[in-house]
Amino acid sequence: MFDRDLSIATERLTLRPFSPRDAGRIRSIVRSGARFLPPGAPAKPSGVDHWLAVGVHELRRSGQGVHLAMADAEGLVVGAISLFKTSWSAGTTEVGYGVHPLYRDRGFATEAVRGLAGWAFENTRLRRIDLTANLDNLASLRVALKAGFTWEGVLRDAVLDEDGTHDLVVFGLLRGDGRAPSDALPRTELRTGRLLLRPASPSDVADLAATAADPLTQARTGVPRGYTQEHARAFIDFSERMRMRGAGIAWTVEELETGRFAASVDLRDLDWTNRTAEVGYMTAPWARGRGYAGEAVVAIARWLFERHGFGRLQLRAAVANTASQRVAEKAGFVREGVARASLGGEDLIVYSLLPSDLA
Repeated sequence: MFDRDLSIATERLTLRPFSPRDAGRIRSIVRSGARFLPPGAPAKPSGVDHWLAVGVHELRRSGQGVHLAMADAEGLVVGAISLFKTSWSAGTTEVGYGVHPLYRDRGFATEAVRGLAGWAFENTRLRRIDLTANLDNLASLRVALKAGFTWEGVLRDAVLDEDGTHDLVVFGLLRGDGRAPSDALPRTELRTGRLLLRPASPSDVADLAATAADPLTQARTGVPRGYTQEHARAFIDFSERMRMRGAGIAWTVEELETGRFAASVDLRDLDWTNRTAEVGYMTAPWARGRGYAGEAVVAIARWLFERHGFGRLQLRAAVANTASQRVAEKAGFVREGVARASLGGEDLIVYSLLPSDLA
């Protein structure tokens, strides 16, 4: 059972039961329409007093979980966090959370999840905590990974919301798991003499779609045929999920002088044990022939080798794609051979770049 007077102090928050003294704050939240309170929270201010006196505590009384307020240093409720679906015989529970819209992007959710999980493992016999998040909810995915949870799988079309079905990511944290996030490359800006490399963003959708839909890109790469802006949005979200899991990262390359989109470059298939990765790129039709792709790839390679200790970067280009081969060779990559029938039955030339190649 969970203690009715449970209180957990983290660096900036206190996780505690909701109480009648929160009535004014909760009424204000309900009036504003902000949605982050636990399931069963009142839809109208008139229901707040009863909810604080009875409703929000029913989960604890059942023994199956607990709803806690996230209170800041001034005692203001800025979020809520819960344990639910608790099975004491199996030693498992699930965590859920929400933060007031005005207090998001401050790390409160991650701090609260870490604090509650740490308390649960230290003070109860629970051995596993589940966490689920919609696959398209990047903010919640970041919270889970930063809190030390392991991405265990995806349940397809598992959630039905007002806007349709969503895939659900299942995370797990076991007693004894480390609290450090998984290896992942940080969202970083890089600069060269002519270029700015920055994280891809929704503002890049139109240019990214135009680049990928260009006939030459379609002919020389494995991007989806009939590439649309929806494909571009999905690629940006997918790339961020891959970055969070430590499997890759993507940059938008823009001209420093004009700020115009010039290329997209991504790292993929990161092997953190052997410190190897593969690089790929697409140059916008209006930016070809200026050496931008090679310049960006070299900047990324130096950053990967010098800042993160990687020892090999691979690049593959179709045998017919002489322009991409020139990019690789001008950037200092060494041709190693041909991987037969690697992309839709097409042979790919394999290149590699080592730290010593850039010395």
